[in-house]
Amino acid sequence: MKPEYVYGLIGLLAGVVLMGLFAYKSAPSMMMKEALSKYNFEESAEKFEQKVLAMGWKIPAVHDLQETMHKNGFEVSKVKVFEICQPEHAYKILSRDKERIVSNMMPCRVSIYEKSDGKTYVSWMNTALMGNMMGGIIADVMGDATKESEAMISVLKE
Repeated sequence: MKPEYVYGLIGLLAGVVLMGLFAYKSAPSMMMKEALSKYNFEESAEKFEQKVLAMGWKIPAVHDLQETMHKNGFEVSKVKVFEICQPEHAYKILSRDKERIVSNMMPCRVSIYEKSDGKTYVSWMNTALMGNMMGGIIADVMGDATKESEAMISVLKE
């Protein structure tokens, strides 16, 4: 084998390994998003809820994780997880057998919480990225849902 082919093969393999390491290290920050809220915890939760409903989405459940943990003997800072749903988007996925595989990510979830610095944060999953990996109607629906949910979240961001 000619030396230039060997060097090319080594370069290719090194590139694949480096890309794999990059993907492994950056995947968590690509999948989850977090932003500082310009409001305190209570105001953030209230303003977010108002925006969700104003945009025609539903809130099937709100999980107060601080309260849940307290009931189980643990003390944590304030945390609420909002389950938000846009029924038309959900129907596009749930009405098709093949697409139901993503039902475990439904409804969308947005978390509002305090950290030890006393500030309030909001976090959410990058559903557009996840949808793009699956393609088809899932990518379309998750792309639309992401745009709308990020518009809701934008009322909180500084």
